[in-house]
Amino acid sequence: MNPDLERLHPYPFEKLKLLFKDLPASDKSPIALSIGEPKHPSPDFVQQLLRDNSALLSRYPTTAGIPELSDAIASWLKRRFHLNSVDAASQVLPVNGTREALFAFTQAVIDRQRQPLVLMPNPFYQIYEGATLLAGGEPMYLPCTDDTGMQPDFDAVSEDTWIRTQLLFICTPGNPTGATLTKAQLKALIQLADKYDFVIASDECYSEIYRDKPPAGLLQACAELGRDDYRRCVVFHSLSKRSNLPGLRSGFVAGDSEILKGFLRYRTYHGCAMPIHHQLASIAAWNDEIHVEKNRALYREKFDAVLDILGGPLKVSAPAAGFYLWPKTPISDEEFAQRLQAEQNVTVLPGRYLSRTVNGKNPGKNRVRMALVAPLEECVEGAKRIKALLDTL
Repeated sequence: MNPDLERLHPYPFEKLKLLFKDLPASDKSPIALSIGEPKHPSPDFVQQLLRDNSALLSRYPTTAGIPELSDAIASWLKRRFHLNSVDAASQVLPVNGTREALFAFTQAVIDRQRQPLVLMPNPFYQIYEGATLLAGGEPMYLPCTDDTGMQPDFDAVSEDTWIRTQLLFICTPGNPTGATLTKAQLKALIQLADKYDFVIASDECYSEIYRDKPPAGLLQACAELGRDDYRRCVVFHSLSKRSNLPGLRSGFVAGDSEILKGFLRYRTYHGCAMPIHHQLASIAAWNDEIHVEKNRALYREKFDAVLDILGGPLKVSAPAAGFYLWPKTPISDEEFAQRLQAEQNVTVLPGRYLSRTVNGKNPGKNRVRMALVAPLEECVEGAKRIKALLDTL
């Protein structure tokens, strides 16, 4: 077996299962606020397209996908991020969701012969770390705290670290913090990538769920710098959150054509290809914004309702984007999650399970992640039960 498999940490939900192992059963109905799986209805027109084109299951899809899908993605990118140019043939690659793409991309990009260092936010989406370890890289965790605006303090990274860096993961909007990077911050990172010759992988899968202002994107910052080649920059987007289609497994990677050329070769050998009827459904989803606007409105309504209940007893505020709350807990995050599960049958994820301890500090300690993905009534009931627990503390 690959010895690097032994370096992988248990996934957060494995830890959660162990945490709840011996808890007594509750007589209350379960409310899950732990998993970031959208529960809003999938668009009817997407479901109809899947049914209408199911006969295409008889055909092998190509790794690069049909040109019409890349064209639709390129058009969406230009509309959404005000880009002058996106070459659909060389700067866009459809993928089976961002999870597999982030992992595979790391394997393709990292040169394990050069003691690779991979920088990532802390807390972080666990795929960044697992992909790094299995690519033979060394993760470096950049804390995201109140003091840093819930995004990494890139100014605190030493020059020696930048020199060793091969890949920088950024997540904007962040999971679980919901914090976004500004165009000025993104431009500064692009200039650092140029200076020290590393790749930026920007995970932007929450970009379409925001309260007021659409978050900036990495390619948008490139374009404003006059760089339509998107050199050293790659973005990851998905229909899972934007369009409530997590089961479609449809997303894309876009940016530097030279990097994508090598990534396509890797994926061809890896055997990654999106079913053709999924591609046709994806085209329709990327071409429609009405369902996305309705989706955002549903999340805004839930945030307002839940924060109206929890805003007093719990130290929490609305994120700039995404569908998570990241509150501080009055007791240990693990104890809070245990008691909430046992006494109220509401599941949340302890923040330390999404973070790593560095220099004795874990930025997720005494926080929990709450995913407001369930219907409004269920989220409101969950908030009331959380408040009931808080009243006992």
